Amino acid sequence: MTPIPDVDLTLRPPGPRILRDRFLDSDYHLFEAIATRHWPGADHVLPRLTRTANHGVLWFATAAAIAAARTPRSRAAAARGLASLALASVTINTVGKRSVRRPRPALDPVPVIRQLKRQPITTSFPSGHAASAAAFATGVAMESRGWGAAVAPLAAAVVVSRVYTGVHFPSDVLAGAVLGAGAAYAVRAMVPTRDQRLRPDRPDADAPALPEGEGLVMVANKGAGTSDRIRALHDALPLAETVECEPADVETELEKAATYARVLGVCGGDGSVNTAARIALRHGLPLAVLPGGTLNHFAHDLGVEGTRDLSLAVQRGDATRVDVGRFSSGGTEGVFLNTCSLGVYPELVKERKRWAGRIGGWPAGVLGALRVLRADVHPLSTEMGGGSHPLWLLFAGNGTYHRVGLAPARRFDLADGQLDVRVVHGGRRPAVRLLAAALAGPLTRSPAHAAVRVRRLRVEGVARGTLLAYDGEVTEVAGEVTLQKLPEALTVYSPRSEPTP
Repeated sequence: MTPIPDVDLTLRPPGPRILRDRFLDSDYHLFEAIATRHWPGADHVLPRLTRTANHGVLWFATAAAIAAARTPRSRAAAARGLASLALASVTINTVGKRSVRRPRPALDPVPVIRQLKRQPITTSFPSGHAASAAAFATGVAMESRGWGAAVAPLAAAVVVSRVYTGVHFPSDVLAGAVLGAGAAYAVRAMVPTRDQRLRPDRPDADAPALPEGEGLVMVANKGAGTSDRIRALHDALPLAETVECEPADVETELEKAATYARVLGVCGGDGSVNTAARIALRHGLPLAVLPGGTLNHFAHDLGVEGTRDLSLAVQRGDATRVDVGRFSSGGTEGVFLNTCSLGVYPELVKERKRWAGRIGGWPAGVLGALRVLRADVHPLSTEMGGGSHPLWLLFAGNGTYHRVGLAPARRFDLADGQLDVRVVHGGRRPAVRLLAAALAGPLTRSPAHAAVRVRRLRVEGVARGTLLAYDGEVTEVAGEVTLQKLPEALTVYSPRSEPTP
């Protein structure tokens, strides 16, 4: 009898080549299913959308629209989205496309109406468009969940369009989206988001809780375009009293309100807020600040970015104590909540105020900077520490200013007891020195500029007629100028946590 050979019935996993072939087959079948499926309206919309996303044009336009909301959170979201997109694009084009030389899909199953007029000539894996879309959307969402939710459907449509138009296999766009999201997380590792930055514990203050706003008198500067915010405040705090007035009448109306209000409120720019703070200090009143100007540094550093943030704080009685800066020179004195400066910056402020009514705040600021830097200006002659010092700029911040990545400079602690003093020494090229000082951080020193933190500063030998800028306003000083801190002098309403995105 012929012996029966042994048969090996052991189940072995398929080899790498078999797994790869199965994956590619599945990838192609999925591509074919998407390419042959008809979605109403998509044949015209998705090809146009995918072309709009070429070279990141769609995302630059979206970032501009987000930044147009003019809040720190929206600007940070737009900047983070673009930074994430830039990193994703560099990674895809320098590493991704060169690592896997995969040909583009055959266009046989794709209807002609969907096919792009210009087909890409680069390799198919991974998808650069999908990477850019995912990077931008993820970066935006890291700073603002609200804006992220608005951008996500647009990003998803761009990703799908790459398969629908026959440009990529599904695995190409999936890998691109993963790499894009990874780029956003890499940017976050280098530059923390607003929510990641730990804030110091702010000193709590006793302030009345006004559930419906009774006792709050809000004075609004009409010149700052505050009508929409005042209407929103009425909806949230129906018993609050509001007074809308022209810029020239703001101080008078604030003085009237301070005689009977439980809480003094102001809606306007940094200049109006400065006036309200001075009056609130004199009358011992808590201050409620509703941003309504161009920059709104103080309100935003408090965490008040809009009506909702302020109304919640007033309803709950959430308030904090903040430092106030004070300057004096002979018979001239005043307070500042943000900054105080000598040198070329007061000239810039003067030019900006001159043009703001004609062309708007931001364009006026740019025009003012150009005019000042191009003018035949000379360093300011001063005496500090027993010696003569020519200066282009002396800047004193009420609290330490930080610059993190692409985000604008801001303060995290408004009660640190310090003046953030930065000096730009005189020289032949003020523009270069001013730019270097702007990019430098606190506590730095160089031949061109220096930065220190002190509680008090005295500057002597200031020529008569020298301009001093404080919170967007300008006055003249002469002789000796003294800057000092009033620690935790002012009670201001501030939300306990970050504003809702």
